[in-house]
Amino acid sequence: MAKILAVLYPDPVGGYPPDYARDEIPAITGYPGGQTTPTPQTIDFTPGQLLGCVSGELGLRRFLEDRGNTYVVTSDKEGPDSALDRELPDADVVISQPFWPAYLTPERIASAPRLKLAITAGIGSDHVDLPSAITHGMTVAEVTYSNSISVSEHAVMQILTLVHNYMPAHDWVTAKKGWNIADSVSRAYDLEGMDVGVLGSGRIGQAVLRRLKPFDVTLHYCDAHRLPKEVEGELGLTWHPDARSLASSVDVLSIHTPLHPQTQNLFDDDLIGAMKRGSYIVNTARALIVNRDAVVRALNSGQLAGYAGDVWYPQPPPPDHPWRTMPYEAMTPHVSGSTLSAQARYAAGTREILECWFDGRPIRPEYLIVDGGGLAGTGARSYTVAG
Repeated sequence: MAKILAVLYPDPVGGYPPDYARDEIPAITGYPGGQTTPTPQTIDFTPGQLLGCVSGELGLRRFLEDRGNTYVVTSDKEGPDSALDRELPDADVVISQPFWPAYLTPERIASAPRLKLAITAGIGSDHVDLPSAITHGMTVAEVTYSNSISVSEHAVMQILTLVHNYMPAHDWVTAKKGWNIADSVSRAYDLEGMDVGVLGSGRIGQAVLRRLKPFDVTLHYCDAHRLPKEVEGELGLTWHPDARSLASSVDVLSIHTPLHPQTQNLFDDDLIGAMKRGSYIVNTARALIVNRDAVVRALNSGQLAGYAGDVWYPQPPPPDHPWRTMPYEAMTPHVSGSTLSAQARYAAGTREILECWFDGRPIRPEYLIVDGGGLAGTGARSYTVAG
């Protein structure tokens, strides 16, 4: 029998919800490109429930314990005596979400001789040290596409929030109890006519481009894998061979590339300085793709007109993190990919992966990041490892 350790975010402050704003959510059965949504044998939850928190348990407890396994769920993941570190040494499987990641460092992986499988409930597995996972002989899997549309919708929302100066206007009529139109509109613009680019044109990046086209903007993208000419023509895309070319050409830049050694700290003072004065950056990918302090400097100097995103480092960030107090921001916690709609899909996908693993059946290639001693499936396209 196996021990499964799930690291999930804490319950709501007011307790686990007894009911929800909506009675049901739309049923999605397929994704663009022909991939189906997760297909577990069954599920033990109602789609639309809060599943990603500790009490939600990703809807897995009955399934796991009926098979005789041990299921440990915690939100305590930091510090030398965290529940994660106490429970990890004899764990066979670790599950966490990008929004509340269990950082599987080389040291943690080395401390867990039984660890065979790390599952990301969602997409984005950079919280796992992939070279160590390869050396350890682990499988790393994630629920590809489960929350891609959720993130793309959030990114478009934050683009509009920045360009239209929504946050200060909202603050005037709520926190300040005022009605200051001049201050509200003095930094507000229309998105129409702007040049908008995405760095990374995978599932999320393409979804952002498609959602932006009706806004009558000029669309740009940069990706090592150029899109088919028919897609470029359909969306009116301009391809850029590198991040500098893209950054210097657009008014708004949305980041959708994975975090790996080549993208870490990519948006530093130099690259941000190459952008047009008064540009906007939205980052729903990973915080370490941008230099934390360079963003603050650019907002204070006016080089950037705004920065928004939902990704931080570490997660959760400390109270004194400078992004909490920098000007012209529209930050949220890491929530873009954890809507109740997305949770239903990635909880089902997590169960599908576990069913395959327990039964000795192959895991879908599109779910795989590391397998068989190297990068595999989606991981072979999206990630790189040194050496």
